[in-house]
Amino acid sequence: MPGALSLSPPACVLCRRAEADPDICGRKLEDQGLCAHEFCLFFANELSQQPDEDLGLNGFLPEDIQSTTDQATQKICFVCRESGATITCREMGCDRSFHLPCAVEGGCVTQFFIPYRSFCQEHRPEQIADAAPVGDTTCLICLDLVGDSMSYGTMVCPACKHAWFHRSCIQGQALSTGTECFQCPLCRDANKFHMEMLIMGIRIPCRGPSWEGNGAYEELYERHSRCDARECLCPGGREQAEEEG
Repeated sequence: MPGALSLSPPACVLCRRAEADPDICGRKLEDQGLCAHEFCLFFANELSQQPDEDLGLNGFLPEDIQSTTDQATQKICFVCRESGATITCREMGCDRSFHLPCAVEGGCVTQFFIPYRSFCQEHRPEQIADAAPVGDTTCLICLDLVGDSMSYGTMVCPACKHAWFHRSCIQGQALSTGTECFQCPLCRDANKFHMEMLIMGIRIPCRGPSWEGNGAYEELYERHSRCDARECLCPGGREQAEEEG
């Protein structure tokens, strides 16, 4: 209808997507008509965050964001072939650029920790394993076959070297467990496994497991405070209870 207000959500000025996976791109930030995904800001070329996070978008100044988007108008994403790619491979001399939502499709690795480095499919870090999965090896998470060789989509635990899984499966587990419970699904190693997965581009949210945030286990932490005996002999009745002990 002519003149009607648009109800479509605003697009991120960095990746140019109105809809993107928040688990990878982060939450959408908006201020004074400017919109950008949290991690699109962190990974964008030469875009730095101010110490005061109350300024602009989470500490990223509007004029700096505009400068970055202007420079990216001539950069073509090597994955989707569209312009406006604000992320460039950190390998010296490589000019491959891409949008953050295109990273996984293009086999890129984005490291979700300071200094938020990104690498294209040719220069991304690779896992080093002494053995490759045999033909009937299954992912420990989804139980589907992982293939017979190491690849971008197939990963292994660096500690036990026996736990194989799909990149998408271990990413899903990381998003579910958060930093507190993230570990190898087989040997339970946490430290070495955690660091390797970060380097390989797995995002591990800095929080507790998601299942503790929805109140699903609140009853387990409640202290029983009522006598259930058939005949209660307490002078104060069944509802009387000490606060401790």
